[in-house]
Amino acid sequence: MRALPFLTLLALAPTACGDDMQHPIDARPIDAAPDSPPLPVRSDVLSVPASVVGQVDILVMVDDSPSTQDKTANLRASFPALIDTLDALPGGRPDLHIGVITSDVGTKGFADDIAGPPVGGGVGMCANRGKAGALQTQGSPLVTGNFISDIASGSGRVTNYTGTLADAFSAIAAVGAAGCGFEQPLHAIQLALAPDNAANAGFLRSEANLLLVILSDEDDCSINHSTLFANNDALGPLQSFRCTRYGITCDQGGTTPDEMNQVGAKSQCHSNESGTYLTKIADHVAFLRGLKADPRKIMVAALVGDPTPVATELRAPGGSSEMIPALAHSCTYTDGQSQLEVADPAVRIGELANPFQHHVVQSVCSNLGLGLSTIGHELATLQGSTCLTQQIAQPANCVAVDRAANGTTTPLAACPNAGHDCFSIDADATACPDLQHLKATLTRVTPAADDIVTTVSCVL
Repeated sequence: MRALPFLTLLALAPTACGDDMQHPIDARPIDAAPDSPPLPVRSDVLSVPASVVGQVDILVMVDDSPSTQDKTANLRASFPALIDTLDALPGGRPDLHIGVITSDVGTKGFADDIAGPPVGGGVGMCANRGKAGALQTQGSPLVTGNFISDIASGSGRVTNYTGTLADAFSAIAAVGAAGCGFEQPLHAIQLALAPDNAANAGFLRSEANLLLVILSDEDDCSINHSTLFANNDALGPLQSFRCTRYGITCDQGGTTPDEMNQVGAKSQCHSNESGTYLTKIADHVAFLRGLKADPRKIMVAALVGDPTPVATELRAPGGSSEMIPALAHSCTYTDGQSQLEVADPAVRIGELANPFQHHVVQSVCSNLGLGLSTIGHELATLQGSTCLTQQIAQPANCVAVDRAANGTTTPLAACPNAGHDCFSIDADATACPDLQHLKATLTRVTPAADDIVTTVSCVL
């Protein structure tokens, strides 16, 4: 449930790097002398489209399991940080749809025809199809319909809520903490956005940008088959660790479910894509990319437990004194009632976010206002803002490239460069009130094609 804001590799060559490239490299020419100094390591600080779409559909997936009450309250209180960033865009607040779903999809596996038997009872019980990805409003009288709509018109904003946007979101995001203790956020997202989901009709607009926000204190446990929840001693105790044991594999210390069950640190962990119990992250990524003709219009943001470190420990579950294998928490904090709050490493959720050019993975244990502000800054670039999204070293050491939808790239020269497209890094405290007040100025001899996205990469 946390990590760094998205960093992607920028290649200044005619062949573009793919969206799956995630980390900047220290590159030098192939024929360089062995003792030659390395080239500067640059990280993406801006990725802005030439053709701006002033519409955003924001789907917020809120973990409603018994351990998330405080995290949900923090999300509701901090959401204005995201709204404020959007309101500060040069064109003002974009046309918004905002919907909320939960991680409770019961016991029906992705490949199951029917739901499996119920698991547990009372608070945290998993049964049937749960909330099945349906948009939630908690019956709030503040919102008409099953999602928030806030659209610009010639005479102001046309909205379907009363009071402020922050109040309306807080109302529909008050999902409680009694949902299924086996969280399936990725399954819920796919159910919510499926084209044949009539219950959520009208939320997803084909022409709008799409932002997914995932709030959870455990990793994804989207099951392929409900047999993972069976009373089967061979699978180990019926606890959340089953999701880790069979859904995650680690190249160091956890290459098999039996190794994952052994106490100790793990590293180089990722989704077990060859496993049969949980869904494949690649399939969820493919589904999301298929929602848009240009997948660069999709942003995935996660407020979750740090994907690292990962370790197996012995811990007694609530109501028991028996020490059994459990996933060690990757972050902790003390809430307003002086209670210790924890979150577990969100390996699968982070893996879902990373392939998308616009993505943010932040800690659910840290200040969510800062996390949502970071999400807002990244979303603002998707909406056309040219303000840099991270602090950079001074003097600026940056490069820029135009990337077309077919993957070809064209480097931009640094201005001044009369007669050619070029870029510069300029200070503008009015347009860019945050960070270092820096923006990229793109000077065009001829307008860029609609499918062009300009990426600026700088030494941090």
